[in-house]
Amino acid sequence: MSLKDVDVKIEYRSLLHNIANDFYIPVLKEAVSYDRAVGFFSSSILASISNGIDGLARNGGKIRLVTSPYLSEKDKEAIRKGYENRHEVVKNALLRELREPQNDIEQEQLNLLANLISDGILDIKIAFTEGTTKLGMYHEKLGLIRDSDGNVIAFSGSMNESENALSANYETIDVFCSWKGDQERIAAKENAFQSIWNDTEPNLVVLDFPEIKTEIINKYKRENLDYSHSPSYYRELIKYTIPGAKIPDGFEFHDYQKKAIDTWVHHNYCGIFDMATGTGKTYTGLGAISRLNLDLRGHLAVVIVAPYQHLVEQWVEDIEKFGMKPIIGYSSSGQKDWKNRLENAIRRQKLNVKGAEFFCFICTNATYSSKFVQETINKIKGDCLLVVDEAHNFGAINLRKYLNPIFNYRLALSATLERHNDEAGTEALYSYFGDKCIEYTLEMAIDNGFLTKYHYHPIFVNLTDEELTDYYKLTKSIQQCMKKGKDGKYAITEQGKRLSLKRSRLVSAAQNKLYALRQEISPFVTENHILVYCGSASLKDFHSDTYPVDEDEIRQIDAVTDLLGNQLNMRVSQYTSREDIEERKILKEQFANGDILQALIAIKCLDEGVNIPSIKIAFILASTTNPKEYVQRRGRVLRLYEGKQYAEIYDFITLPQKLGNAYSATEAELKIGLGLVRNELKRAFEFARLADNYVEADLKLQKIRDIYNITDEISEIREDFDYYD
Repeated sequence: MSLKDVDVKIEYRSLLHNIANDFYIPVLKEAVSYDRAVGFFSSSILASISNGIDGLARNGGKIRLVTSPYLSEKDKEAIRKGYENRHEVVKNALLRELREPQNDIEQEQLNLLANLISDGILDIKIAFTEGTTKLGMYHEKLGLIRDSDGNVIAFSGSMNESENALSANYETIDVFCSWKGDQERIAAKENAFQSIWNDTEPNLVVLDFPEIKTEIINKYKRENLDYSHSPSYYRELIKYTIPGAKIPDGFEFHDYQKKAIDTWVHHNYCGIFDMATGTGKTYTGLGAISRLNLDLRGHLAVVIVAPYQHLVEQWVEDIEKFGMKPIIGYSSSGQKDWKNRLENAIRRQKLNVKGAEFFCFICTNATYSSKFVQETINKIKGDCLLVVDEAHNFGAINLRKYLNPIFNYRLALSATLERHNDEAGTEALYSYFGDKCIEYTLEMAIDNGFLTKYHYHPIFVNLTDEELTDYYKLTKSIQQCMKKGKDGKYAITEQGKRLSLKRSRLVSAAQNKLYALRQEISPFVTENHILVYCGSASLKDFHSDTYPVDEDEIRQIDAVTDLLGNQLNMRVSQYTSREDIEERKILKEQFANGDILQALIAIKCLDEGVNIPSIKIAFILASTTNPKEYVQRRGRVLRLYEGKQYAEIYDFITLPQKLGNAYSATEAELKIGLGLVRNELKRAFEFARLADNYVEADLKLQKIRDIYNITDEISEIREDFDYYD
């Protein structure tokens, strides 16, 4: 990379931008030289100038710093009356400013500067104006940064090189780039700095004080540094001194997680973690939060959004491991005063109250989109990060409008960011969050041992005559709801979407699935760690904190519970949104134990984030054509667990009629039923593709293709009239 690759603004204002993170660090990482002229010499200036310099040092670069002494009235009087030698007065004034570090961060910053001086990377000269009767301060503030390709950035303005100027004061700098037509301005500033450094500027005295550099080394150098360390060498040493998010002791990220975080940082702390279920999206997200918090020295507001309460609960457990005490945004969380807490946190941070520099707020999609939360977060001033879990949801029309521009840092987490049949929603997500920082697929996770291997068993069931009649009627009605747009493409009307949803639920709750389930589960009636998954590919109500459930799903889950619990005498329990937080926690513990509970019968729990790694055998009754849903369901069954060498997945594939009857169906009936077959096989072939028993499963699926004479690529074909979502 070079300076050209950095997004450099023409102006930075300290209360609007984080100048260290937005400007200094990115450009200095690409630099081989840094010339800087600033105001008063002090230990705080030396400490603050270290922002990004370790990157320049790794490049073998050089730094030249010109600064001015702070002379007291007593110093000036001594020089004026000739009591002391001018050089001695200035030297003593400089030594007086070398104060003790105020904290561990400053100590390590000064250790870096001392090493840079001792290694010949940093040189410092002192400048002041000299009239006939008195000395004056050298006020000019300018900087020049060059890379190995000869690109140059020049900047100037009101800002000193100090922590106060970088954060508290209202300071501004103007920036000029050689590749943007600013060569004349840059040349003028280069000539000015050279004249200053070489002591040829009229009425300006520039002196070298080797004894000051020696004193800096003696006072601040703690240890020799290896500049090849990346990121900043003191990152690990100071992480416990800042408020807010930090990586727990002994916690180790996998290499792919580290790479994802580094890429996110490189993309200016914006981007997408596209990671398969079970590969550690949450921990990678928390690592990213910790990294940004460290880079901002604990001055950060974090807002985390997850679809449902149970996911917020899971997040809170992990958030607390990373040193944060979140404000939890719904009343049943136990924080009934969360609204007051959020308002106070924003107010205290804005006022720079010590200890209030960092806060974390987490809530559901529904709470985040509320009027109160939107109005409140708009009051945040300074750096803020939005983290959205299961971020594909925010591509929906009713949620994408809440992708608030106030957040200068952004992170999307999702196993399947692309929205099914919604290009506009997918594009809105990429436009707001930026590029993917990692794409870690299910296949990669299985191959690398982060998810367990599995066997896939497609189970074929057919619709009853009554269901098939209803299916035909619904499909014909859906065809009539397809309207051709101006672009020549067909789109489905809202009425068509409702009919499609009704048809999808009909397939999901097909009666013959119960008979097939009884047959397939009978050999496992004494086994443990079984999940039976009920549900349909239904639209989500994004203004609800819990899963929406329809009557068909309730009837199916109750029928399955009766079959397993009463007829087969298995120890079972339902696992749905009807169970409260404590009940679900107990159920998960009993399920993992196995002696108390053999099987969970669930609705939608595999769709959004539920973590039950002890599942070994899954019977998936729910039919879906939405890749987001079926990829997530499979991934949750494949989570690693002690003693779990393989997972077994029984997937119930719904066909219009019995295989033998397909030969006698009319062409019109086959065409209507073909849409269902294609969509079921699309999911089935994807499941079979990565299974250890791929050959066996594929042979079964090829039989269906042959009967229905499907010769094209199922994954690429969708009939316009056959809409599913």
